[in-house]
This record gives sequence, structure tokens and C-alpha cells, in this order.
Amino acid sequence: MRKILVVGPSWVGDMVMAQSLFKVLRATDDCLIDVLAPAWSLPVLARMPEVNRGWTMPLGHGELGFGKRWALGRELGREAYAQAIILPGSLKSALVPFFARIPQRTAYRGEMRYLLVNDMHRLDRAALPMTVQRFIALGLPRGALQPSPFPLPRLVADAENQRALSARFGFDVARPPIAFMPGAEYGPAKQWPPAHYATLARALVDRGFQIWVLGSDKDSAAARVIAEAQSTDSAQSTNVFDLSGRTTLGDAIDLLAMARAAVTNDSGLMHVAAALEVPLVAIFGSSSPEHTPPLATRVAIESLRLACAPCFKRHCPLGHTRCLTDIDPERVLAALDGLGL
Repeated sequence: MRKILVVGPSWVGDMVMAQSLFKVLRATDDCLIDVLAPAWSLPVLARMPEVNRGWTMPLGHGELGFGKRWALGRELGREAYAQAIILPGSLKSALVPFFARIPQRTAYRGEMRYLLVNDMHRLDRAALPMTVQRFIALGLPRGALQPSPFPLPRLVADAENQRALSARFGFDVARPPIAFMPGAEYGPAKQWPPAHYATLARALVDRGFQIWVLGSDKDSAAARVIAEAQSTDSAQSTNVFDLSGRTTLGDAIDLLAMARAAVTNDSGLMHVAAALEVPLVAIFGSSSPEHTPPLATRVAIESLRLACAPCFKRHCPLGHTRCLTDIDPERVLAALDGLGL
């Protein structure tokens, strides 16, 4: 069986979208797929049936670590990979496959890596506007048409961990959960106001739902606003669970798979929810749903499409972030209803 090493991306959402590439590879080639990726991504890869093994990149984001890359390359050289597919565009991402002497090293033309990549593709951004399409193209013969429709990412949750999490947090099994993901690693220009999430939470709890606020410890401030804004009524305060920073990424995946629906910014967890086929309202501000949309069928995208958007900035250059603040909670609640909540 032909062995392929994929050098994976450094963002949660991109790693989820890379599963479409893995599906295409498995459908067109009798191959075994290993993925070289940051340690945080291993729980995501473990929930992809197409991935044989995840190799940990022992370096932080942006760290060159030439010696460590050389040592890892020599170790991977013993795996007899026939091909490496390098998804990031940096020079350093192409070093390990080169050091491993993998005979075919496939990537787009990127940061001064002409000697490292011997199967260089030219990216036509107009023909491939979506990130997932660009990933898939690297797994196809040069000039081949994209599959239509292309396979969507589909993660498989860990049922045993779901049971353990339910027991750990003491969820009310009688109340269907709605997941909120108020964070966005990229910056505040992608974050719907926490006060809007809080208003939406009150309306949903009044309807008989419970709210699970998911995210890392970086999202704790937004999660606190949502939780602390609830009334002193026990039905409100005891049915909004602030889980930010209290779960691993694997836990967040398994919790999302249990949710009735989700409301999210354009973030990595948005792509996770889509890959779990959770009905989803995705709120876009400074970014574009045409470039990195949630890849699922039951999705409502909320975007005002202002003249200044998408600006792709971390902070609003005009200082008002109206692309997000002007999306009111009632509009998002109506979008949830439209998904059959």
C-alpha cells in the first residue's frame, strides 16, 4: 500500500477541512495516510477514519528548529513514504519531507522553497476560491477536475468520552443543549459581541434548552459575560454552562456532537461543528463565507455584507465593528428556528 505523508496546517479549521483531501486520496488511491501536525491537532486526527497515524511536530508555531526538523526527517525517512503533500506555504514546512528524502514532495509554490519541493503546483486563486478546494487539488493529478460535489469533512465522536463528560459536568438530560462558541483565535473583528450571546442564551433557556459555552481559556472572558449576564432565576443561571478552558479539544468535539444546534463565530470550532453535522448558525464579520464556509448542509450564515467587508483584519479598521454588532440576537434566533430548532 502506497504511503503518503501530509504536512498538516496549524489552525483547527484548516485541519478539519484537510479531511476532504484525505477522503479524495483514499477514493482515488490505495494508500495509507499519515499526518505530520502540531500536537494539539492529534484529537482531531483521531476522529478521522481516513488517517492512519498522526506524527507530532515538536516545534511551536513559527519556530524554525532546524536541528529538530532534520532529526524528525531522518526518523520519518525510515517509513518509506512515496509522497509528501505539504499544505502550509512556508519554507520550514517543506524541510521535514526533504530531510526524509520522500521521492515526491507536492506543494504550491511558496516561500523560497524551490529546492525542497519537486512537484510544484501553481495556485489559481480564482479557479479555487475555497481553502478546501485548494487542499483537494494537491491530491489530484495535475490538471484534473475537482470532484463535484467534493467530499465533506465528517468527524466521528468518541461515545465513551461523551458519557464521561455528561457525568463530569452533570448536564440536565431533559434539556437539549445548544452550543455557543464565542471565541475566534484570529481576533475581535471575527467575534460577535458576548452581550448578544447572553441575550440569545436567555431566550433559549426560556424555551427549555441548556447552553454549553465552549472554547479555550482565551475565551473565558467572553464566556463569563454570557454566564454572568443570566438572571438570578435558577432556570437561567443553572442551565448556562461555562466550559471554556475546562475541556480539551477532543472533549469539545465530543460535546459538540451531542448538541441540538450551535451558534458560532467564524472559528475552528465552527468547522468542527459542521464536520459533526450539527445544525449551525455561523456569524461572519471581517472574514468571508465564500473563502472558508462551514462545510455542511444544515447551515445558516449570518453576514451583513457591508461595503467595508470582508476586510480580513484582526481589529476593525473603522473602529465600530458594525459588521457584527448590528447582527441582533433576534435575527440569530430566527435563523436557528429556520434550521428546525
